[in-house]
Order: sequence, then C-alpha cells, then structure tokens
Amino acid sequence: MAEAKSKALKTGPLEHMMNYSDMGITIMVVLIVAMMVVPLPTAILDVFLALNITFAVVVLLTTFYVQNALEIAAFPSILLVTTLFRLALNVSTTRLILLHGYAGKLISAFGNFVVGGNYVVGGVVFLILVLIQFLVITKGAERVAEVQARFQLDGMPGKQMAIDADLGSGLIDEQTARERRKLVQREADFFGAMDGASKFVKGDAIAGLLITVINIVGGICIGLFQQGMTLPEAAQRFSLLTVGDGLVAQIPALILSTATGILVTRCAGESHLGKDITRSLINHYRPLWVGSVLLLALAVVPGFPKIPFMMLAGFLWLQGHWVSKNGKEKAAGEEAARAASQMRPQGAKPQEGSPSRVAPGGFDSALKLLAVDPLELEVGYALIPLIEASKGGDLLERIQTLRRQMALELGVVTPPVRIKDNLQLNPTSYVIKVRGVPEKTAELMPDQYLAIDTGNVKGELVGIPTKEPSFGLDAVWIAPELRSRAEALGYTVVDAPSVLATHLSEVVRAHAADLLTRQTVQEMVDVVKETAPAVVEEMFQYLGLGDVQKVLQNLVREKVPIRDLAGIFETLADYGRSVQSPDFLSERAREGLRRVILSSCVPEETNELTAVTLSPEWEKIIKDSVQGNLVEGWRIKIKPEDMRRFVRAVAHATELLMKDNLPQVLLCHPDVRFFVRRILEKHFPNVTVLGYNELDGDVKLKTVGIVDGVAGQEDRDK
Repeated sequence: MAEAKSKALKTGPLEHMMNYSDMGITIMVVLIVAMMVVPLPTAILDVFLALNITFAVVVLLTTFYVQNALEIAAFPSILLVTTLFRLALNVSTTRLILLHGYAGKLISAFGNFVVGGNYVVGGVVFLILVLIQFLVITKGAERVAEVQARFQLDGMPGKQMAIDADLGSGLIDEQTARERRKLVQREADFFGAMDGASKFVKGDAIAGLLITVINIVGGICIGLFQQGMTLPEAAQRFSLLTVGDGLVAQIPALILSTATGILVTRCAGESHLGKDITRSLINHYRPLWVGSVLLLALAVVPGFPKIPFMMLAGFLWLQGHWVSKNGKEKAAGEEAARAASQMRPQGAKPQEGSPSRVAPGGFDSALKLLAVDPLELEVGYALIPLIEASKGGDLLERIQTLRRQMALELGVVTPPVRIKDNLQLNPTSYVIKVRGVPEKTAELMPDQYLAIDTGNVKGELVGIPTKEPSFGLDAVWIAPELRSRAEALGYTVVDAPSVLATHLSEVVRAHAADLLTRQTVQEMVDVVKETAPAVVEEMFQYLGLGDVQKVLQNLVREKVPIRDLAGIFETLADYGRSVQSPDFLSERAREGLRRVILSSCVPEETNELTAVTLSPEWEKIIKDSVQGNLVEGWRIKIKPEDMRRFVRAVAHATELLMKDNLPQVLLCHPDVRFFVRRILEKHFPNVTVLGYNELDGDVKLKTVGIVDGVAGQEDRDK
C-alpha cells in the first residue's frame, strides 16, 4: 500500500491522464456514435460545437511546432475521429433544425451575425468555403500525401540496406539498428495512413455540401406542408439556420484540412514552422529591396491607393536594410576569425571566447577523406537483395559467422566489414577492399547457382562459364532447375551468397596479419589482462605494443592460431628481457605453440606427420645468404639463380604430397626455418615450414622426399 502511495505521489497529473487515455478515447468514440441517435439539448450542442472549433485550432497550432511528422503520429486517427465528430454534430443539428426550427445560440449567431441574416449571402460564403477546402487544400494535401507515401515505400530498401551496412561495419549496435528500422517502418506506415486519411477530409467536404442541400430542401418542405409557412418565410428561417450550421461545421473542417496540408508539406525543417518561414523569406536582402521598389512604382499609378503601397514599400526597405547589415556583420566576424587563425602560430589554441570556425570543405573536411576502412565490400545494385534481410538476404549473418569463425580458427578479431553500393560497378559485380586497396573484382548471378568443377566432373552443363573467385577453379552459372543434374555430374553447387562469403573469408585469411592493428592488439591484451595481469605487466616491462603486434602478425601470417594469448605472452616475457627482435621472439613463440601448429598437419587417426625435408646443402646456402643481426634485423641476399633452383626443388619435392592430398609440410633446421618461410611465402603460401624443434615426441614422422639440388643441377651445368 505504501509503495503504491509513493508511486502515485511521484507520478504527475499528466502521467495519470495518459494512463487512462485509452479508456477516455473509447468512451468518447462511443458517445460520438450515440449522438447520431440520441437527441441533444441545445446548450450541450453549443458546447460541442465550440469544442469542435477549439480542437481544430489546437491541432492546427500543433502542426506549426513539430519538426518531424512522427511527432504527431496519431494525426490520421485524429482526422478520422474529428470527421466522425463533425458528422455526428451535423446529424444532431439537422434533427433540431427540422423539428424545432432552432439549434442553439451558436448556429443562430453564425446565421444572423456572420452573414448578416441573408441566407443567400450565407449560401454563397458556405459554397466558397467548401470549394476552397475541396478543390485547393484537400486536393493538394491528398496529392502530397500520396507522393510522400510512394517515395517512402520506394526508399525503404535503400534505407534498410544503409542500416544493415552500418550494422555490419560496426558503426551502430543491434539496438540502434533495430530502432532505426522501426523508425523507417513508422515513417512508411504514417505517410501511407496519411494518404488514406486525406480521403476523410475530402469526403467530409462532399458530405457537408450534400447535407446542407438536403437540409434546405427538407426545411422548406416542412415549413410549407407541416407548419403552414409561406415559401419566403420557410426559406428565410430554415435556409438561414442550415447555412449557419454548415458554416459552424465547415470552418473546423477547413482548419483541419489546412493542418493536414501543413503536416504533409513539411520537409527538412530545422525549427518550428514560423521560424522556418521567416528564415526562408528574409535570408536575402535583394528581393526585399526589389519588392520595395515595385510597391513604390504601384503607388504612383493613377487611381491606386498610395498610402498602403508606400507603407509596405517602406517596411520592406527597412527589413532589407536590417538583413543586409546583419549579413555584413556576420561576414566581418568570419573574416576576422579567419585572419586571426592565419596569424596564430601553428599548434596554438584560440583564446577562450574568441570565435573559431572552419570553412565548409576546409581542412577538417579533407581529413575525413583520409579515413580508410580496414575491410570494405562494394556491390552493384543487382546484389543489394543479397544484403537486405527484408528480401531474404543473409549476407550480414554470414559475415558475423565469418568473424566468429576467424576468432576460433586463428584467434584474430576481424574488423567490421563496411558494405556499400557502388553505382560505378556493373550491376552484378562486387569488389572487396583491404585498407582501401581493391582485390580482384568478381561477378555474381543472384538468381543462379555456381557449379564448380573440382576435377571429377563427368559431363557438361548449359550455363555461363566463369571462374570461381576464391580459388580460380572453372565453374558455370546455372539455372536453379539444373542444380540436381549438376550434382549428379560431380559438380560442387553453391548459391551466390555462399560464393561471396567464401571469397570474403579467403581474403580475410590472406590478409589477416595486415588486419591485426595495434588497436586490435591492445583490445586483445586488455582481455588477457583481466585473467592474467601479472603476465601482461611483466611482458610490457621489456616490450612495447608494436613489438607484440609484430610477433602476432608473424604467427598469423603463417596461419598459426593465436588464441592462447596468455601462453604467447609468457614466452615473450621470458625471452623479451634479453632480446627484443620480433622475428626471434616469433620463433620462440612457435616453440611454445608446437602442439597447436602440429594439430593442423597431423591427422588424429594416424598421429603421423608426412613431410619433406630440406637438404644440408640448401640449409647452408640459405644460412650463408642471411645478413644482419638481432638488433638491426635480418636480410636475405640469395642469388637469383639459387632462388630459381630452390623454388623448383621445393615444387618437385612437395608434388607427391599434393597428389596424395596431404598437407604440404617442409622440415628444416630451426636456424633457417624463419628464412626458408620468408623465401617461400610468395611462391608457396600453403606450404607449412616446420623446424625440428617444433616436433612433438608423440608424433610419428614420415619423410617422403628431400629438397636437394638435383632438380636444378642441369641449369648449373649449362
């Protein structure tokens, strides 16, 4: 009880009213419907008629102060309720006029005072109001609402894609993306509802005109045949009341029509309507001065009233002078600020209170152009459905799965992928960029499947020949109905999103080391610091963040998983106190990760490592070609002819492993392992180079060849 009382004290009257608003609106709609059946006293009817006018004015003024149409999202429903309310009032007033010849003081006042008691004048005024509302305001608002609704629906795919791209690139989180999607949906729903709600106002104008005509005819008939009036008396009495009733109903309808037009025509407003209109009209002084001169010219025309034109001309001239003066002062302030910034020494900060502005397109704008995303995916417009979740596209989910896969496989946190649509590309093309540098542009057929020839194909397919973008295999784009036949012929069949996702994953694997930035390494270090703070603290006593980054990049470049960061950091802390060379530390870290490295080369069933070894001759040649030291770094200066011989020898020795579909492993002495890998990484990126010190005692070793000088001896003899 006490909690409920304290909660009630904290809740204001507005919150209480909002809590019961649903019940109030329900009761109000029921009463409106009841008004059409139950007769109302004239006093209550006067209150309702005044309420109708007041509510219309409040709605009109509210539209002046909204900057976004969604701030008054219930406007279509408001139009429906107010239209129903006016029709109910028309029914009630018609009943009283025809039964008693009197419908309250408000209608009588409109019939006698507003139109001077002349039902002909009243009828003309009423007809003009209806035409203004029906032909001008309502028709224009209806057209604008229709165009807005169409543009909102047509623009939804692009907006959804932009939101998904920002989410995929990491600029926004899932909650923000959900809110933005909801906002886009609400905008489309609102303008679609406004397109239909404008029909309410249009129908109300037609109904008001018909009701007025019916009331006049019916009133005259009742006066002539039931009350014994003459035709002039019946026309005077019933026509005047009917016209007054029509004016009371049409003025609020006209106000709401104007509010509808204002709401649907507002776009790109920065403030309320009054300020936007004033800023738009008096931003430039020249039109004001030209208008002043034209008004003076009209004042001297014979027969024209001089005083009104001269007063307005003077007002426009003074207004133009004021706008011109303010513009010059603003320009002078900007020029002074610019001069002060140029005279200020480089790197000095402006004094407190001094103006500081940056010209559009200046230095700050140019700096933004220098930003380069680590990973970008640009697609042609025909590939947009692969990205949009609303159209069944699941590429964003595949990218998230790829990031998780890379974290589990290599221990690397892949940066977010920024997805853009590029109209300069072919509609079915895409390109992957790594740090702004594009990889090979590839083509996708969104509605077809890619049948890949893996070498065991037993027939041909009808389709579009192409190359699989990830591995360069021969492939054919085929129609969906040929998928079963392609699989029966031995093709590997994948859909277009899988092709793109696979290509992206291979690009990420190939450039994983380049994507491992210092900021990412710092975040990884922070994670390890939560569980092993002593290891991180000891490591950074001897090494910097850049040294740690280079070690991790060396490991990732050779496809060594770095998930065991705590173990790697322990090794770096042990050896970093004496040597700070990243290459040397990388070799020591590999020794600690020998089990992880061997797990990718040794099958669990046999626990046997099949490899080729490096001959002592080549080990000596490579060791003699190394120059430098641990401090200055190492350089490999091997002779070109020896390089060609060595590459041929490695290709010859690993050919047997390739034929048996075994991992390509080359064993060598630990002292030259690092240099052998550096020589081969461009020619044989899939060859794993191991040192003898990286072998585990439980692993069985099986050598099937040796890299020696036999394969290149003929070249030397020649």
